[in-house]
Amino acid sequence: MAADLDLLQGAWRVAGLETNGQPVPPEAIGGARIVIQGSRFTSHGMGAVYEGTLQLDESQKPRWIDMKFDAGPEQGNTNPGIYELAGDQWQLCLATQGSVRPASFSAPAGSGFALETLVRGEAAQPSKSRGAAKAQTAAAPAPPGGPATEFEGEWSLVSAVMDGKPMEDSMVKWVKRITTGNQTTVMAGPQTMLKVEFTHDPSVSPGTIDYRVLAGSNKGKAQLGIYQFEGPLLKFCLGAPGAPRPAEFESRPGDNRTLTIWKKP
Repeated sequence: MAADLDLLQGAWRVAGLETNGQPVPPEAIGGARIVIQGSRFTSHGMGAVYEGTLQLDESQKPRWIDMKFDAGPEQGNTNPGIYELAGDQWQLCLATQGSVRPASFSAPAGSGFALETLVRGEAAQPSKSRGAAKAQTAAAPAPPGGPATEFEGEWSLVSAVMDGKPMEDSMVKWVKRITTGNQTTVMAGPQTMLKVEFTHDPSVSPGTIDYRVLAGSNKGKAQLGIYQFEGPLLKFCLGAPGAPRPAEFESRPGDNRTLTIWKKP
């Protein structure tokens, strides 16, 4: 009988994902996939690439998996988890924070676990003419560039209100934003939730910031916002993609605005 590592070789498409009690919508998953070559894995999609090695223990019930990251946003981290392999379906439950291995295939709020269902094969890609492919290449975003700004580095989420609804504290603690040059990535555990390129104007009060979304269902769209520093805290209020710029730091039901407060770890 073939070992599980042999059976995992090749490409796997992410068909479902739940993180810390929050299902990730299909449009955010997009073409996310994991490719296994030998004991190495490469995870693509949702604005980031992760690489590392797999360690499996088939003697455990449920079977154990350790994903050791050596490249990408999670470099240096290890996610312990469990897995189940049934033909062309592969299910994972990983601890995205800490070292406590999940005991069952569930990711309740506050657990820090991610439950992932994958199916064999690459994600379907729409066909493109040669001209469309050239246009897409020409429009591809440049790598992070420009000098460091006052947003540079890693920030931890203090609070968030989206469309008037506060984010649960159990979710807040897993969210961080990383800014390098003119690009910002917002992550919840290992999952990239937002990746943007930005320009800003600190000469007005409050400061203004303009995003261009680089990944996900809103890729290519503009998102306008305001920001303000309050001591060690950094506050943003962003309108929905394509909506007018907010005039104040508020998020009420139905306005589709996001109000977030961040601090350096």
